[in-house]
Amino acid sequence: MEDYKKEFIDFMVECNVLKFGSFTLKSGRKSPFFMNAGAYVTGKQLKRLGEYYAKAIHDNFGDDFDVLFGPAYKGIPLATACTIAFSELYGKEIRYCSNRKEAKDHGDAGILLGSAIKDGDKVVIIEDVTTSGKSIEETLPIIKAQGENVKIIGEMVSLDRQEKALESDESALSAITKKWGFPARAIVSMSDVVDSLYTNGDKSVITDEIKSAIDEYYKQYGAKK
Repeated sequence: MEDYKKEFIDFMVECNVLKFGSFTLKSGRKSPFFMNAGAYVTGKQLKRLGEYYAKAIHDNFGDDFDVLFGPAYKGIPLATACTIAFSELYGKEIRYCSNRKEAKDHGDAGILLGSAIKDGDKVVIIEDVTTSGKSIEETLPIIKAQGENVKIIGEMVSLDRQEKALESDESALSAITKKWGFPARAIVSMSDVVDSLYTNGDKSVITDEIKSAIDEYYKQYGAKK
């Protein structure tokens, strides 16, 4: 595992973004872990977050793209922080774009914030986490409506939960790739998290008890490889 991935896992725990215990998810599932990207709240945290995303996007998709699209609302600060980091780390000027939940009909009118997406642009989508892939169903029509030749290069999220979707045995990221034809990746997976914090860690964050709960959770909800 790359060093920045190990650092990112520790970073999520330090920021209280990734927590362990007992949580009821929106789906109704009882999970031993929970991720909340809304807990990144300081300038220093957002700077580091943008750098981790930039490194993962560069590793997975390179720099041959034009626009980083962050769906409202949590995707807005992610896209902003990552475009800054991409410029600083790789000297590549990419444009940031997000959507509004409701189109604005005056002033800076329209559905988009930041850069317009032009016909022929290559776009990377950035999100916090996806469990069902439902957000892509809302995001893609907005992007595709900007031009016939707009190309989606891929999607990057923070954490691959590696659990099956509500209506499929595949993980959300695998289902997105299969359905829409572009790669969906994560900075780290839950396997990476367990490896870093338990298998090769000091077991202070993921204890034996929490590890057992995680194992039981994946027996029931783990996605097929």
